[in-house]
Amino acid sequence: MVRKIFDGLYGFIWQDYQQNNCNTYLIDDGKKILIDPGHSHLFSHVERGLASLKIDPATIDLVIVTHAHPDHMEAADHFTKPTQVAMGKTDYEYIKKFAGAYYSIPEPDIFLTPGELQVGKLQFEVIETPGHTPGSLCLYWPKHEALFTGDLVFDQGIGRTDLPGGSPQQLKESILKVETLGPKFLLPGHGGVIGGKVEVRNNFKLVEEYWFKYL
Repeated sequence: MVRKIFDGLYGFIWQDYQQNNCNTYLIDDGKKILIDPGHSHLFSHVERGLASLKIDPATIDLVIVTHAHPDHMEAADHFTKPTQVAMGKTDYEYIKKFAGAYYSIPEPDIFLTPGELQVGKLQFEVIETPGHTPGSLCLYWPKHEALFTGDLVFDQGIGRTDLPGGSPQQLKESILKVETLGPKFLLPGHGGVIGGKVEVRNNFKLVEEYWFKYL
């Protein structure tokens, strides 16, 4: 399903509960940025979304991977130059170590580091948010108060911490860190998008009251 979240941002929301894949987000505002392209064998989901917007995948400027799990990063191998792929170095090394023998891992062109990220005239903040994986990142778009959370926090849920490199304590600390941004939009890697400052704030409260006791 393609959802226009606001001018310049679209969500390709994954709704098939029989196959695991992530939500993919397209920023189309001067530059075209695709966040979390998903599984390689399910890339048709993204292709259909782009086609509905009359966008050729070859015109994507940058693919950003929030963390190094196959359901978020694998389809990055569908892109060729001049499209660039960006992710954190910690998670790239992590996935090479644990899964490099099992499947081809796209080589990033850019290693993201915490702090400001400028893509053309667009400005973002890259935030280290370990817990789900050792090097998970969130991306914040201050202009629209939009927070892309990967698998850190969802609508009424949190990312799992029982996979290699997961840490319940780090996940909790990371959630509390991004909550301080006071975002207006919470854009998770799975499930529904949350819009509205009150709604996002209430979701953080629910997550803390219910899930933190299990971390």
